[in-house]
Amino acid sequence: MITPVLVVAAAIVDDLDDPRELLAARRAVPARLAGRWEFPGGKVDGDESPEDALHREIREELGVRIGLGDEVVGPDDGGWRLSEDYVMRIWLAEVVEGTPEPLVEHDELRWLAPHQWHDVPWLDADVRIVDRLASLSVRLS
Repeated sequence: MITPVLVVAAAIVDDLDDPRELLAARRAVPARLAGRWEFPGGKVDGDESPEDALHREIREELGVRIGLGDEVVGPDDGGWRLSEDYVMRIWLAEVVEGTPEPLVEHDELRWLAPHQWHDVPWLDADVRIVDRLASLSVRLS
């Protein structure tokens, strides 16, 4: 069995202590994913820790620095299986420096109020995470 590639992502909220909105990023590339929404992040490189990779990816993709909150533990050995080839870990996060912009791979960012979470076409693998976030005691309202 091949070990899946680890990717990391951030469920960025407006405030970790009193979250009211969730940031969604619309994919521009590759073509098969364009127009679908996701949590920003990317692959863990070499001997990078997942947390270091997440900070790097968010700087590259959104141009901001984030502070991490709790990890959103998934049902697949603690992670979120995206496919046979990829597994994701995701953390709650907030922007601590800068204003998010769609710099790489995305063409739009949108802050979503709780009643809007399912108003965008999320990537299939991210829908479970949106549902989990909605069910957590971490309420965005």
